[in-house]
Amino acid sequence: MKKADIGLIGLAVMGENLALNMESKGFTVAVFNRTTDKVKTFTESRAKGKNIIGCYDLPSLVACLDRPRRVMLMVKAGEPVDALIESLLPLLSPGDVIIDGGNAHFPDTIRRTKYVESKGLLYVGTGVSGGEEGALNGPAMMPGGSKDAWPLVRPIFQAICAKAPDGAPCCDWVGPDGAGHFVKMVHNGIEYGDMQLICECYQMMRDGLGMKSGEIGDVFARWNETELSSYLIGITADILRYKDENGETTVEHILDRAGQKGTGKWTAVSALDEGVPLTLIGEAVFARCLSSMKDERVQASQLYSRQIPPFEGDKDAFLEQLRRALYAGKLVSYAQGFALMREAAKTYGWTLDYGAIADMWRGGCIIRSAFLGEIRAAFRRDLDLPNLLLDPHFKSSIDDALPAWREIAAYAVKTGVPMPAVTSALSYFDGYTTASLPANLLQAQRDYFGAHTYERIDQPRSVFFHTNWTGRGGNTAAETYTV
Repeated sequence: MKKADIGLIGLAVMGENLALNMESKGFTVAVFNRTTDKVKTFTESRAKGKNIIGCYDLPSLVACLDRPRRVMLMVKAGEPVDALIESLLPLLSPGDVIIDGGNAHFPDTIRRTKYVESKGLLYVGTGVSGGEEGALNGPAMMPGGSKDAWPLVRPIFQAICAKAPDGAPCCDWVGPDGAGHFVKMVHNGIEYGDMQLICECYQMMRDGLGMKSGEIGDVFARWNETELSSYLIGITADILRYKDENGETTVEHILDRAGQKGTGKWTAVSALDEGVPLTLIGEAVFARCLSSMKDERVQASQLYSRQIPPFEGDKDAFLEQLRRALYAGKLVSYAQGFALMREAAKTYGWTLDYGAIADMWRGGCIIRSAFLGEIRAAFRRDLDLPNLLLDPHFKSSIDDALPAWREIAAYAVKTGVPMPAVTSALSYFDGYTTASLPANLLQAQRDYFGAHTYERIDQPRSVFFHTNWTGRGGNTAAETYTV
């Protein structure tokens, strides 16, 4: 019997579809699932007649594999991954590769890489984006971990991954240990921001302009023909125009309580750890949290009755302003995400290629868009670009969108249509482009009550001062503050 090129453990939606994707590209795949009934069901249905070998225990799976063995885990993040690693280690040999394709938290991948390497094996933590359709037809993949593993997994990964419009594979080596899963985490954070911005535009059209779902869907379809062209804008148009068997618009019957799996929260927490102002993405995470408080929101809406005034003005002109505000907010979402990756790379000693990351996101993944080609170009122009807002192309785009962005934010605040991501993105932009912020007063306050010291504008940086503000304190200062 021909040996399998790769083993895959975990036959949920992503695992099944990745196995079929691999097989369709000419690879033989051995599959295993803890609940073995799933193996039987899969091999007798979707995988029937294909080069997919069903295995009913781990030793059988490992015995099916060609050397060096490659085993990909598509299981729930956390303890199940650690348990599988422990079960696999006695069965594998030096030089074999364990691959975690789930949404692992990157510190776990850092730890696991070190541990697996200490046993003489190789470890890869790879982000996989694209959902069910992407897994089957070509996802974006962001692998990192043991560098020596890349030549062993590259032929499979670059065969099954999505291809950008120019044919480039949407998969390349990201960096050591947890780099791949970190980049996937940031991808998901940007995804949270994108989705929230789109939802706020939907709410403004629905509640602010009084538009029906189908009409709003038509607007998004038109926007998808502009520089906003993207997977998320496209599916939004489809969703808003979709009707059930009774002719009713399905989205209007969906409860407004959003779920989340944690990657957006991880992104926000990492930003706090790195001291990066990830305000829009953080606001998108909190918007989902607020949505979950449905019963309280209903109660509060009755207590604080608010009538959104009917729109008076040129609707087409307003919709164009809304489109530009969405584009500007989207740029801030990406700018913050790439800024976070840059700071984390310094912390963890990674050398990240930001243009290549934008390349990997151009196809297959949830945030794929025409916009990413411009981001790639920005990092090709300046490898050390600290923030996308400083790129000449995006500077021109912001200049063009800024008046409309301010009008939309002001109208939202005035009428009471909640647009937390749009407005927080604008506040971030205004703060980032302000040479003198009120943090001088903040530092004075900290020095007043805690002797935390401050720097002076008329003295060199990193020279710290303390003032005895009340005359009752001494001249002893606390340790110098951390920026």
